[in-house]
Amino acid sequence: MLGELIDLVSGIATGEPGDKAKDLLGRVYEYFLGGFAGSEGKRGGEFYTPRSIVRLMVEMLEPYKGSVYDPCCGSGGMFVQSEKFMESHGGRIGDIAIYGQESNNTTWKLCKMNLAVRGIDADIRWNNEGSFHKDELKDLRFDYILANPPFNISDWGGDRLREDSRWIYGAPPVGNANYGWLQHILWHLAPNGTAGVVLANGSMSSTQSGEDVIRKGMIEADVVDCMVALPGQLFYSTQIPACLWFLARNKNPGGKLRDRRGEVLFIDARKFGTMVDRTRKEFCDKDIARIASIYHGWREGKGYENLPGLCKTAKLDEIRDHNYVLTPGRYVGAADIEDDDVPFLERFDSLRAKLDKQFAKADELTAIIRAKLGGVVING
Repeated sequence: MLGELIDLVSGIATGEPGDKAKDLLGRVYEYFLGGFAGSEGKRGGEFYTPRSIVRLMVEMLEPYKGSVYDPCCGSGGMFVQSEKFMESHGGRIGDIAIYGQESNNTTWKLCKMNLAVRGIDADIRWNNEGSFHKDELKDLRFDYILANPPFNISDWGGDRLREDSRWIYGAPPVGNANYGWLQHILWHLAPNGTAGVVLANGSMSSTQSGEDVIRKGMIEADVVDCMVALPGQLFYSTQIPACLWFLARNKNPGGKLRDRRGEVLFIDARKFGTMVDRTRKEFCDKDIARIASIYHGWREGKGYENLPGLCKTAKLDEIRDHNYVLTPGRYVGAADIEDDDVPFLERFDSLRAKLDKQFAKADELTAIIRAKLGGVVING
């Protein structure tokens, strides 16, 4: 029945020749995926990453040729945009080898269909245990990894993986899989591979259950390339503020890329994006081009400059001074650091110190007032 449906839609007269008709069918399919994601609310995020976020990640990583992997591929949006990017820059279908894994069987079927209607060949694996517990592609390493794993997932079975060889920088906390995803992705990167990962903002600054130790290990190993703070309201599934992590196995691979060892680029993109309905934002083409051009200019050493409130390249010593917190607002000079960007204990200590100063100032002013009053002579 699925095949008949595809044939039926494919047979609709579009007035377009072969590849254009196929692209039109793909866009129709993507439109319905987006509609379903919106109507499903929180559950919609399980299979659909908003297109503008995927486009931004693809434009930044530039997967022209090689292998692309997504360990939690949902409906396959990362793969579709990678193919589109490659084709729009003169590549050919087949220049990119696509690999993925998905634990939800229904979502896996959506992904297979999403790729099939576009004629994209891919090796997409399914098992209900997921990439952590049954890594179907454990012996493969990839040139590009693009992923939007579920945020802050607590029931990932981390208690059964305490000694896993993927945890090079430390075992992720049992109650949160964020640093499990980051280390799983690093494990699968080729020697010159790069990755883009969507995660909740808390991943940039959390000190819970040893996450700060893992983050410190990754920074000292120099595998963090760029951090991007995203605006709110980009996702169908959650209002949790999110960020992009860009990881690199080798920051001095040669070619057109300069030596970036000992540096991390911070981009604060929270002021980008346009409201497309009452509850949701999207990046426009201009936003995507602007953010991607900053990253490319920095990587290639062509025309990049630090811009207060927007972007800054920081040395490892500066990151150490910030206790390995990776929130872009700390570095670019933004005045409005979001509450979710800073751990609660750190916010509490800062607020208490400010209050103590205000109390002291109040005591000082009270003493001055009393002294002035004491000098007042009242004539009877």
